[in-house]
Amino acid sequence: MRSSQSLIDAGRQTMSLSYNPRNVIMASGEGMYLTDREGNRYLDFVAGIAVNSLGYQHPKLTAAIQEQAAKVLHVSNIFWTEPQIRLQERLTSLSFGDRAYLCNSGAEAVEAAIKLARRFQHVVKKSPRFEVISFQKSFHGRTMGALSATGQPKYHKGFEPLVPGFVYAKYNDLDSVRACITEHTAAILVEPIQGEGGIIPATAEFLKGLRELCDQNGALLLFDEVQCGVGRTGNWFAYQDYQVVPDIMSLAKGLGGGVPIGAMIAKEAVAKAFTPGAHATTFGGNPLVSAAANAVLNAIEEESLLDRVKDTSKSMKEHALKLIAKYEGLIAFRGRGLMCGIEVNLGLLKPSDIETAARKEGLLINIAGGKVLRFVPPLIATTAHVEEAFRCLDNALKTLTD
Repeated sequence: MRSSQSLIDAGRQTMSLSYNPRNVIMASGEGMYLTDREGNRYLDFVAGIAVNSLGYQHPKLTAAIQEQAAKVLHVSNIFWTEPQIRLQERLTSLSFGDRAYLCNSGAEAVEAAIKLARRFQHVVKKSPRFEVISFQKSFHGRTMGALSATGQPKYHKGFEPLVPGFVYAKYNDLDSVRACITEHTAAILVEPIQGEGGIIPATAEFLKGLRELCDQNGALLLFDEVQCGVGRTGNWFAYQDYQVVPDIMSLAKGLGGGVPIGAMIAKEAVAKAFTPGAHATTFGGNPLVSAAANAVLNAIEEESLLDRVKDTSKSMKEHALKLIAKYEGLIAFRGRGLMCGIEVNLGLLKPSDIETAARKEGLLINIAGGKVLRFVPPLIATTAHVEEAFRCLDNALKTLTD
């Protein structure tokens, strides 16, 4: 059998240079834990970057995938399939939306939202509006449209010229948004909680203000809930936390529990801008991923995971604050539900060192915004898992500070 290091060396010879994986080969998972090829077991507070909502080997998700795989995997949107119809019904019944466009990723879901907003202005409103206001430190995906909406220059470097028609305002600053609005403004695109930007929640006043500005200026409000949606905040969707309803919402990550899926949800008045042939994707909503997503939504409901997230998040905050009080290299806690972060004082500690030390202690975390330890565990996490995670993190910090 080939050694793990020889496999990693082979992987580095053939993988795109746009990736730089840790020197660990994960082999299996169960519940909240991943096991590598050497048999080392890790408590997973990364969850595939907020993807694995039900952890690993969840019986309902596994059964749904197996059962659908034995029937049919793909037929394209030339035909109906029952799992797709049920998923569309479920997503619209749980949300503000009337129609769902199913795709393959968060970037695609954001692209669909941007395209629908522009087409609504042009085709339905007969307006020349085309500009989208997004925000500094935002992250919306890697395709050229989603990348252009992303308000972080480091992701733009080398890909210029970007797609025109995007302007960046300051997050949680309504005056900055007002200054960006013109007769060309078609929509405002915002993450209720900025993820890659460093786990930064919007204030309620900010999102309510964005809704008012859109209504006053004939623009649409687009929520990117790719990372914060599908139960992660303790509600089905983050917009429900704030009681601010967008016109369009993008979902992905946790919706499929590990299989690649995205969704764009829209109100009927806006959704009618998409007519047959206006937008499409070959694999979107195929029966396999739709069956998986239905199983995820069913499990969240049947196992009362939204309530569990609320309880677990309280424990997360309590343990984080204790750790911040103990180590001067930790600055502040922020986040909502099970999308949380601890900001690190870069003058005292390196986040990457903390991540590595935590992994040696059996805990998987990662970094957001360059200086924030990100915690996005599966929604099945319990308070006992939180206690274990912060015990591992405490031990890791001791090794770095002693």
